[in-house]
Amino acid sequence: MKFKGVLFDKDGTLFDFQKTWNTWSARMIEHFSDGNSGRRNAIADAVGFDLAHQEFDPDSIVIAGTNRQVAECVAAVLPDQNVDQIEDFLMRSSLTATVSEATPLIPFFQLLKDNDLKVGVMTNDTEASARAHLAAVGALDLLDFVAGFDSGFGAKPAPGPLLAFAKAMGLAQDQVAMVGDSTHDLIAGRAAGMHTIGVLTGLAPHGELAPYADFILPDISHIPAYLDLS
Repeated sequence: MKFKGVLFDKDGTLFDFQKTWNTWSARMIEHFSDGNSGRRNAIADAVGFDLAHQEFDPDSIVIAGTNRQVAECVAAVLPDQNVDQIEDFLMRSSLTATVSEATPLIPFFQLLKDNDLKVGVMTNDTEASARAHLAAVGALDLLDFVAGFDSGFGAKPAPGPLLAFAKAMGLAQDQVAMVGDSTHDLIAGRAAGMHTIGVLTGLAPHGELAPYADFILPDISHIPAYLDLS
């Protein structure tokens, strides 16, 4: 079947997860630890960040969780901190994170648009953060749909935000391919009745994604060939 729409996750899919978020996360941990090594270690353990290697553990809540879920993990080990204030800090500071594209996004999205595909992004990050990161690489105006966990459609792995994309674009669910790097993305895609494509630019290995993916690619640059685009 020829697809009419492609919906992408953001972090780990459009942007390399470790290259984008390792430095930001180390700074976030340092901010809340305030130079206290005990607090630093507690926060790192809570969010699944390896301080020695300055990278995330494969099962970190940060990979597919919302800012609220991450804030709750931090607040659980810092009883003197307010979870709402932590969440606000995460949101505001993430807007200026230096993102690393998995492939140059402007020509990539343009090729999809040239083939009459509707293109969207749905992330468990905030919508504001998604728009800021896509604008930073000049790709925002090429998208037909951008949603975060706070856009009113819910969060993955629930299918609601994916179905919102299909409805907004006037497409049947089986005309859409959902592309993501985590099981949250692919489980949501399956629940929404969409074709699911896994990519390996996040932290989940091939074997973890395979049960939920119709196909797995090294990164999104392989999608035009997979979809047989000209």
